[in-house]
Amino acid sequence: MKLLLLRHGATKGNLEKRYIGKTEEGLAEEGKQELLRRKAAGNYPKLDILFISPKIRCLETAEILYKGLEVQIVPELQECDFGIFEGKSYIELTGNKTYQTWIDGGGILSFPGGESLEDFKQRCIKGFQKIMKNKISPNKRIGIITHGNTIMALLEAFGYPKLDYYTWKIGNGNGYFCEYWKESNKIEVLKEI
Repeated sequence: MKLLLLRHGATKGNLEKRYIGKTEEGLAEEGKQELLRRKAAGNYPKLDILFISPKIRCLETAEILYKGLEVQIVPELQECDFGIFEGKSYIELTGNKTYQTWIDGGGILSFPGGESLEDFKQRCIKGFQKIMKNKISPNKRIGIITHGNTIMALLEAFGYPKLDYYTWKIGNGNGYFCEYWKESNKIEVLKEI
């Protein structure tokens, strides 16, 4: 079946390069306008079924791009809890010893006061498997509007070609159009959106 993995539009925090995970933040006006521009240009495929993270930025993205399409909320697809880094930019964290330790660890350590990367990845995998347990006809096009790190976790786990987590980084309003092979539980990336 065809599958769209799409990162929500830009929020104020995204535009300011802040760690925005559990923070509830709507789309910035610039983010809304960019989505509308790209929609008018035909960048987003037609979908039959839409699953989303419960965060307002994902709900607003779905409303802009797929107004009228029924959405199903999947709590496991929420962004990572960045702990003490939440809401801060890398500039604000420069000189912070805890942040430097995390950076020196290659970004794979747990977020202090937040979620471990492994727990986050497992949560995302669980959410995706929950979606795929639905009785969805193979000729349907399904979409998942979620967060950048969630997409990275899903493609690291199921993506083809097989690439590491950080290789799948994607910008706001961008994503991947894929083919999902239920038999092999594989997501084949066809093109970047």
